[in-house]
Amino acid sequence: MNSAIIARTTQRNHQILFYILRNASSSSSSQSTIRWKRLAYQISGSLLTAGALGYAWAYSQAVHASGNKAHLVPLPWSFRGPFDSLDHGSVRRGFEVYKQVCAACHSLKFVAYRHLVGVTHTEEEAKTIAAQDQITDGPDDQGNMFQRPGKLTDYLPSPYPNDKAAKAGNAGALPPDLSLISLGREDGCNYIFNLLTGYQDPPAGVKGEPNLHYNPYFSGGWIAMAKQLYDDQLEYSDGTKATEAQLAKDVTEFLKWTAERDHDERKKLAIKAVLIFVPLVVISYHWKRVKWASLKSRKIAFYRPKPKDN
Repeated sequence: MNSAIIARTTQRNHQILFYILRNASSSSSSQSTIRWKRLAYQISGSLLTAGALGYAWAYSQAVHASGNKAHLVPLPWSFRGPFDSLDHGSVRRGFEVYKQVCAACHSLKFVAYRHLVGVTHTEEEAKTIAAQDQITDGPDDQGNMFQRPGKLTDYLPSPYPNDKAAKAGNAGALPPDLSLISLGREDGCNYIFNLLTGYQDPPAGVKGEPNLHYNPYFSGGWIAMAKQLYDDQLEYSDGTKATEAQLAKDVTEFLKWTAERDHDERKKLAIKAVLIFVPLVVISYHWKRVKWASLKSRKIAFYRPKPKDN
C-alpha cells in the first residue's frame, strides 16, 4: 500500500516537473521570438529611414545639378567655425569697398552710422563718415524738405529716391538692398564672392539679351550688373593690396556683418552658456546619484496599529 502511494506520488511529481520545464522552455522561446521580432522591426525601420534620407539627398543633388547656374566654390571663411568671429579688419575694408563701389547703386537701409562704432570705426571716425553724406530731412517751417550732413543716428542713404528711379537708372533692373543679402541667398557668402569674381565671356553659341552680362553663378547665366571689381581699383586705408579677390572677400565679409550684426555676441553667449551649464549638469547628476538615490530607492510601509486592550 505504501509503495503504491510512493510510486503514484513520484509519477505525479515527474509530470509536474515536465509541465514546468515545458512551460519554461515555451516561455523562453516566445521571449526569444519577441526579441528577434523587435530587432527585425528596428533594423527595418533604420533601413527605411536611411533609404528615405538617401533618396531625399540624391533628389536634392539632382535638382541642383539640373539648375541653371554653376555650383558655388566653397571658401574657408574666418567665421565658419562655431566659436570663430568675424575678421573686423576685413569688415572695415569691406565698408570701404561698399562706399566706393557698391553704394552707387545698392542701398543699406537697415544699417546706421552708429552701428559702425566699436566694430569697424571709432565714434569720431563714424561721425566724420556720416558728415560726408547729405541726408534728406524735413519738412522745415515752410513745409519743404532739405539736405543736411549726416549724424550717427541716421541710416545710410539710398542712392535713389524710390524703386522707379532705381529701375530707370539701371535699364529696368532694380538693384537689391544689400542689408540682408547674405541671408537672402542660398549659401550667401559663397554666392556673393563667386558672383563678384565669376564674370567671363559666354560659351560659344550662347547669346543673351542686350545690356546683360554673362555670369554662370547667377540664375539663368545673365545679369544686368556689369563686372564691378578689378585689381588695384581702390586703395585701402590700412595698405592692404586691393586685388579683385581681396575686394570680393572684404565686401562679402562686410555684408555678412550687415545681415548678422550680433554674430560675434551670439557666439560669445554660446561660449558662456557652455561654460556655465556643463558644470551645472555634472554637479546635478552627482547630487542626484549621491543625495537622491537613497530617497528614491527606500520603501515606506504603513501598518495598521493594533487595537489596545481595554
